Amino acid sequence: MGSALKEQIAYYRARASEYDQWFLRTGRYDRGEQHRRDWFGEVATAEEALAQSRPQGSILELACGTGLWTQRLLPFASDLTAVDASPEVLAINRRNVSSQKVEYFEADLFEWAPKRTYDFVFFSFWLSHVPPERFAAFWELVASALRPGGSVFFVDSLYNHESTPRDQRPINRSGVVERKLNDGSTYEIIKMFYEPEELRASLLDLGWSAQVDSTGRFFIYGLAQRDHPTAGAA
Repeated sequence: MGSALKEQIAYYRARASEYDQWFLRTGRYDRGEQHRRDWFGEVATAEEALAQSRPQGSILELACGTGLWTQRLLPFASDLTAVDASPEVLAINRRNVSSQKVEYFEADLFEWAPKRTYDFVFFSFWLSHVPPERFAAFWELVASALRPGGSVFFVDSLYNHESTPRDQRPINRSGVVERKLNDGSTYEIIKMFYEPEELRASLLDLGWSAQVDSTGRFFIYGLAQRDHPTAGAA
């Protein structure tokens, strides 16, 4: 699995300059005007859910990418820490966000540990890239970054082939998918697809109280708080 995670980082580094085409539904991701309206309607649903979760104070964004959600978090934050393994996307994020309230860290999230705690932790389209055997450890990392009473909000992908480029090989639920860049190069990355109730139950087993919902076709989102110690913990 270590080699798959290294390839995943390499993929997102190589994809940095074209990443936003996916979110904006342009280029190879353009599936027509109706699709675009549906997509951004569901983006708006996730944005509204984020606002209703009341992010505030010190915010930590994991796998911050090019700043699409950093920009959305910034109005709520007194300060914001943004972490990503790709120096290329961090450079784009800095240009897009351009705020002194944001502190950036280049780090592999499977090796990084927070040096402080936060009122609110956020990650978008990252949980699906966490291998199942690292799922519990990742949520322990999140817990270690969260102040008592703090909240976690996440957004991710539902299983839907229309989220991918028009020329992409059909996705599956094996946990590994092939991704192609505009230049035709291909990579294999981790991609887990969760359903709301399945994910809520998994988080409950780890000591989190979570509300997890779907926007309909494209996205899953959730709000979680640390509830009780993991079973078997001292």
